[in-house]
Amino acid sequence: MSVFQWPVRVYWEDTDAGGVVFYANYLKFFERARTEWLRALGVDQQALADEAGAVFVVRSTALDYTAPARLDDVLDVRSRMERVGGASVHFIQEAWRGEQLLVSGTIRVGCVDRATFRPMPIPASVLTLIKAAA
Repeated sequence: MSVFQWPVRVYWEDTDAGGVVFYANYLKFFERARTEWLRALGVDQQALADEAGAVFVVRSTALDYTAPARLDDVLDVRSRMERVGGASVHFIQEAWRGEQLLVSGTIRVGCVDRATFRPMPIPASVLTLIKAAA
């Protein structure tokens, strides 16, 4: 499957008292990359919510941390789909600084009805775009 890359710079707000990226902030970096991936596919998430009543939510995450990122580092967040289902997408995401892998993780994202938060199929037009990007 193809890899989508998105650069993220580390700001003061991303770091902890030790001067390294606070561990939970990698989830924010990964979320931004997935959002930009959808945007690059032509998916407007607000329009998807307004017109189809569909929103994407994170179902589960598991991250492995191997090295810290620090203030002003520019990270390369890489995202690739591991599996696409009718109502979910499983991602492998990584944060790299140059040639060094800092964090890797698996993220499961599901499509839910905006009003009820119950699972729903990914709208066909979006699913076609996602599968074409695989």
